[in-house]
Amino acid sequence: MIHRFALTVESAAIDANGHANNVEYVRWMQQAAISHAEAAGCTEATKAAGATWVVRSHHVEFLRSAREDDRLTVLTWVSTLRRSSSLRKYLIVRRDEILARGETVWVFVHGQTGRPLAIPAAVSSVFVLVPKEKEPQRQAP
Repeated sequence: MIHRFALTVESAAIDANGHANNVEYVRWMQQAAISHAEAAGCTEATKAAGATWVVRSHHVEFLRSAREDDRLTVLTWVSTLRRSSSLRKYLIVRRDEILARGETVWVFVHGQTGRPLAIPAAVSSVFVLVPKEKEPQRQAP
């Protein structure tokens, strides 16, 4: 239900303030989402449907800074599936310390036209939704 994506903060991610640039957190969220989709079989099912996923919106709450060579884990899970969209949530953690919380709304679209499509069962069935009461909130599981 909750996917873990490990990474090490590279020097290219560090900004003039000596910590990871905020844009990097969004990039890490996207990498974790893609990793989760591939592991669950969503990428293959999406391609078979002639579709793709695009991000409609994202939100990140920054709590602490990441620094070069930090080993981080991005926890991600699918919270809701609607007709043509999905809410995915994230925690970015260093050991047991939460650095950031985030959310993205992904829209399922036709690969050629970019128009939203209803998510077929072959795609929606690959994820187990995580109910709010089972979401990690205060500390890294």
